[in-house]
Amino acid sequence: MSAATIPAYARPVWRRVLLSREAAVIALVAVVYLYGYSNIPYFGDTLTLTYILIDMTTILLIALPMTLVIVTGEIDLSIASVVGLSSAVLGLLVRDGVAMPLAVLIALVVGVVCGLFNGFLVAYVGLPSLAVTIGTLALFRGVAVGLLGTEAVTDFPTSWTEQTSRIIGSTGIPTFMLVFAALAAVFIALLHFSPFGRGIYDIGLSTEAAEFSGVNVQRTKLILFVLTGTVAALAGIFYTLRFGSARGDNATGLELQVIAAVLLGGVSIFGGKGKLPGVIAGVLLIGVISSALRLEGVTVNVINIIIGLLLVLSVLSTSFLTWISDSVSRTKRSTSSH
Repeated sequence: MSAATIPAYARPVWRRVLLSREAAVIALVAVVYLYGYSNIPYFGDTLTLTYILIDMTTILLIALPMTLVIVTGEIDLSIASVVGLSSAVLGLLVRDGVAMPLAVLIALVVGVVCGLFNGFLVAYVGLPSLAVTIGTLALFRGVAVGLLGTEAVTDFPTSWTEQTSRIIGSTGIPTFMLVFAALAAVFIALLHFSPFGRGIYDIGLSTEAAEFSGVNVQRTKLILFVLTGTVAALAGIFYTLRFGSARGDNATGLELQVIAAVLLGGVSIFGGKGKLPGVIAGVLLIGVISSALRLEGVTVNVINIIIGLLLVLSVLSTSFLTWISDSVSRTKRSTSSH
């Protein structure tokens, strides 16, 4: 009798790494970038690389915890409102003369509180995350707009706003990407190399099975929503300093871009599947395509249509490949039974 194997690990390591959704997205980023480098004027300049990375930093940051949330089968639509609320709080405090370090810390605490609120309602009250975060999307945005009204606070210290555009030497890479790289390393280790991360996948595959295997489902979900709120607040601080303007309506609609990037990177909206390297590549793919099309004179509306079609195709391709895999498996079982 042959030993039982888990299908995903029955294949050689090189096939699991190279023949994966994540590898395909990474390869597509490289292809698009090299094509633009060779065929589009100014696309290969370090200045273009700088703007691509700066433009995508906010999405890159929020996509890290959002990936973990979606892997559990949940979702957080309030992230853009948390960005706006943290921006409004930061602007309000700076306007009233609070020192920047303290104002930044308080803005981060606001993100923690928002995450706790979402996480408590989802994990402990048992409400659907879609319904909860649609509600808090409106709630947090309303509070943010109420704090500043139509006012925009712009008098931030130059020493802070300049940090968002500083470059590492002549590489074209913004120094703030070091912060992202550190956070990415932490989240990758958390999701892919820790018992906590295995519990996240277990929850996404089956909440009941995860509970029976010893995973504290409620605590795990609460932690993930707190992480999402905290990182969204950090993204709000970056967003505010980058544009030098704090407004309650900052980052409106950003949640759709984040979710699109996460799904494009190979995370299943139904939970249980997905890897962070693929998500990071998905964000960069959107940034590279958008930048290349802008340099070619394509309008924003057309760019959005192209990105939307790419997302739909990526979701359809996952379902199509799953159908093929299931069909092959059924054929093999049918053949072996005869």
